Amino acid sequence: MKGRHFCILLFCVSVFAGVLIQQKLPKMPAFRQVGEKQLPNSILFMVWSPKRDLIALANKAGELLLHRLASFQRVWSLAPNEDTGKEITSLAWRPDGKIIAFSLADTKQVILCDVEKAEILHFFPVESLVSCMHWMEVSEESSTLTSFCNAEDETSHFLPKLPALPKSYSATSKIFSEEKSDEVMKLLGDVRLNILVLGGGSGFTELYAYGMYKIATLAGVAGTCRSLCLSSDLKSLSVITEIKSTENEPEITYFQLDTSLLSDCLPEVTRMARKFTHISTLLQYQKLSLTCMCEAWEDILMQMDLRLTKFVQEKNTTTSVQDEFIQLLLWGKASPELQALLMNQLTVKVGFKKLGQSIESSYSSIQKLVISHLQSGSEALLYYLSELKGMALWKQKYEPLGLDAALIEDAITAVGSFILKANELLQVIDSSMKNFKAFFRWLYVAMLRMSEDHVLPELNKMTQKDIAFVADFLTEHFNEAPELYDRKGKYFNVERVGQYLKDEDDDLVSPPNSKGNQWVNFHQNSTPLKESPLLFPYYPQKSLYYVKRIMEGVIDLCLQKPAEIIGKSIKQAIGMPLYTIPTSTDTLPRLFELPSLWNDKKSGMHYIVFTMPEISPCKLYIMRKATDLSRSVSSGLVAIDLGSLLSRSIDGTAEASRYSCLDARFFDDETLTVVLKEAVEEEHRGRILAQLPLSPVYAGEEEFILDPSMKLDQQSGDIPVQSVVLENQWRTLENMKAQYVAVNGIRKVSCVLSSNLRHIRVFEMDVEDEEEEDKQDVSGDQEKLEQSLEPSLCSQEDTEEGELTEGAEAGTSDLQEENASTSEI
Repeated sequence: MKGRHFCILLFCVSVFAGVLIQQKLPKMPAFRQVGEKQLPNSILFMVWSPKRDLIALANKAGELLLHRLASFQRVWSLAPNEDTGKEITSLAWRPDGKIIAFSLADTKQVILCDVEKAEILHFFPVESLVSCMHWMEVSEESSTLTSFCNAEDETSHFLPKLPALPKSYSATSKIFSEEKSDEVMKLLGDVRLNILVLGGGSGFTELYAYGMYKIATLAGVAGTCRSLCLSSDLKSLSVITEIKSTENEPEITYFQLDTSLLSDCLPEVTRMARKFTHISTLLQYQKLSLTCMCEAWEDILMQMDLRLTKFVQEKNTTTSVQDEFIQLLLWGKASPELQALLMNQLTVKVGFKKLGQSIESSYSSIQKLVISHLQSGSEALLYYLSELKGMALWKQKYEPLGLDAALIEDAITAVGSFILKANELLQVIDSSMKNFKAFFRWLYVAMLRMSEDHVLPELNKMTQKDIAFVADFLTEHFNEAPELYDRKGKYFNVERVGQYLKDEDDDLVSPPNSKGNQWVNFHQNSTPLKESPLLFPYYPQKSLYYVKRIMEGVIDLCLQKPAEIIGKSIKQAIGMPLYTIPTSTDTLPRLFELPSLWNDKKSGMHYIVFTMPEISPCKLYIMRKATDLSRSVSSGLVAIDLGSLLSRSIDGTAEASRYSCLDARFFDDETLTVVLKEAVEEEHRGRILAQLPLSPVYAGEEEFILDPSMKLDQQSGDIPVQSVVLENQWRTLENMKAQYVAVNGIRKVSCVLSSNLRHIRVFEMDVEDEEEEDKQDVSGDQEKLEQSLEPSLCSQEDTEEGELTEGAEAGTSDLQEENASTSEI
């Protein structure tokens, strides 16, 4: 029994010794650094993906960079070009992490980029320069939305899938490439509504459903937007702006807007937004299809017109070109001038055979695009517009959202007119292909005879009907029209398809001949038919591009009204000046600077974090406001004293330093990641990266309720101050003048940027640094020692006292050696 007591005592001593050993070890820095990089260009924005270990960076050169957490490895980069511009002014991720949105200063555009392949999926213009953006997702899941999703999937039974645009054309967008199967649904994402909120100068604030369709244009916000956040319950929008004055210093102001209409009508807003997003995508599809048609129509089609014009200007005879060709057709003889035109210009310089093949190939490509793309897209537009019209007739549900059945009917009519013009183009293409094919076949044989070459028997067969067909073509298309020279720079208009593909307001040079058309005559002579709303308007004198612009304008008008109505329903609930920016502020770009916003989905609160450097530089202020303005939830303001933030000072002395906050971002609902510097900064001391817990902040006194009639700086003395100790949740950033931080609480990572905007460090926030491994090794050795003693405790009863004493002495010796080796470490 004595042996057992001795071993138990020995085990307790060993455990106690291990605890002492651990306490003597130096305190290890928190967070593990996983990457560091010096970048060639200054970073203007850095935002973590909400779902993946990816961070998006926008630099001063206009590049959008995507980096992975592991060793901060670059995934891809999107370089600026003439289409995108060179200055990115804001950046945001879609909540599912599949699409990045960024805004451009040069072109005032917002671009949606696919994360997987760095492809531009969609873009749209904005009226003002976008200075900040926020992309949120509705947290509420409704059975109504689920049933709507199932109903939306049924559209595939009624609408065929849109044909992919051909790769061969440079204008083809990646969104409609052949590799993509369902482009619209990829942009729409989940059935739940997500909204991209844009903010800019002069109070510019707009909301875009699914990042594509504008559902609200807001008014009542003053200044330039610095930060904004739409609550996940859609009940309110918080906006922080900078209001500049000619006399006073710029003032930071907080606004809270009531968006309860969106929340109250969530199913209706989601239905309407998804239909409108389909329509917006189809308009882009139509536009790109028409652009592909323009590229398919080659300049070589104008060669015949140009050569004939040059022939008229250079020939010395008084005979017309039409008579020259008809004489060749009837008698098989050509004048010396016409023979020179045919044998020298058309054959040698252009290649007559090549010209005929190019014309036929171009017409065939345009014809396919009209049938398979323009008509398919137009039918889909009619389908979704008809569904919208049915929704608009349910006035109780959709009239408050601005859905107007009359405007939608006008849009349906405009699409019908576009379809009529596309059918007219098909008729012109079909007629031109027949005419040119017969004309080139006859002229090719005539040129072979002029050069005394062998003519194949199958080419030499030409009936009287074929001759009459060519004669009609020459009579109709080879008329000299000197009045065209001042207008188009040519005398002739043999080619009739290109005029439909010109984006001009002028009338068609050669409109279709409707003489003898029985339906046209009947329609013109019937007053009831002229006034009937069932017939689509027809524009016989206008090009396809012109009718397309009319259609786009009417549909845009249809889409804009809900944005105006919803925008007018959003009213300002709170407007509160926070602080003024001193003129002595450093010239660092205020792109990441406080204040920042956070939406707490659990408690339904908006958190606003800011500092007041002129009044209390060593304090960090947190204000929270309930997202539901109708709820009586406690909201107010607290201040955190940054003086006693650390449990010990950096150099180990008892007195802690005073700190000011450079940047702060919410790590999660209960933690704030901050970058701190000493109030009196010394060169040998690094700045601090810390995790600030918020539970102690709100566990103390009640929050200060602000008086909206007074400025915040006038009430600063009454704001309760809380003290927080960080324990070991902080780290000194050596050899780096840290300034900004970006965090991702889901992935447990943070990225710190230096004040020169080129030095970056990445940290994993839920583990200790590499030195922690040594500490774990020591504790592991201690566990081995404890485990080695357990068998002796189990077998003591069967052991003699002398043997037990020997074992105890051996165990004591091993412990001393272990302690000695640990002390050396």
